[in-house]
Amino acid sequence: MSSDRSGSIPAAQRADGLPQLKICCIASPEEAALAVRHGATALGVVSAMPSGPGVVSPATISAVLGAVPPGIDTFLLTSRQSATGLVAHHREHPATTLQLVDHVPVDDLVALRAARQGVTLVQVIHVTGPEALDAARAVAPFVDALLLDSGNPAAAVRELGGTGRAHDWAISARIREAVDLPVWLAGGLHAGNVARAVEVVRPHGVDVCSGVRTEGRLDPGKLAAFASALGRGGGSAAAATSR
Repeated sequence: MSSDRSGSIPAAQRADGLPQLKICCIASPEEAALAVRHGATALGVVSAMPSGPGVVSPATISAVLGAVPPGIDTFLLTSRQSATGLVAHHREHPATTLQLVDHVPVDDLVALRAARQGVTLVQVIHVTGPEALDAARAVAPFVDALLLDSGNPAAAVRELGGTGRAHDWAISARIREAVDLPVWLAGGLHAGNVARAVEVVRPHGVDVCSGVRTEGRLDPGKLAAFASALGRGGGSAAAATSR
């Protein structure tokens, strides 16, 4: 079975040579504005999850999406696994991107693409070990991008993101080399390690939540340091994706 990739990576197709910067767990229109001022090219809002930080109400998701300026991509993080549920969720919260944090069967991915043409589908791959490479290869034909994170869906309390843990970047680099898709890197990133992460993995973009927060709130100082380390504030990671 093959898919018709009619989604896009709209605002991410910028020619500045820098990794894209997605700030996740946005909790208010004010946080969205703060993230954009510090160089975010994409923003993530977190819907109901079995665990992890950043979950906000449907009303807050709508408020954030309504406040994001043109040219900034919006990611709706969803744990729904059926095409029917995902289409309904996106109808309620029409972000530019659906971030699928859990396994979605191939038939449902195909149906979702047919029902939501033009919406970017980003599948999360939880890098718990080398088997993540096979999972990435299997789903790649049916989505528009992958996001490599450090969750553990097999845990007693399922982890689908937001763990604050880094994973084995060598595996992420192998995934990036193996698939012909944009690859986002997440999991335990902060100003002190993001340049090295980009050097090792060479991702399309990076995704951060807890690494730019203090006591759960978006921290302007941490945001500025992270953007600088990434290259969006004059830091050192800019060349890594253009080698």
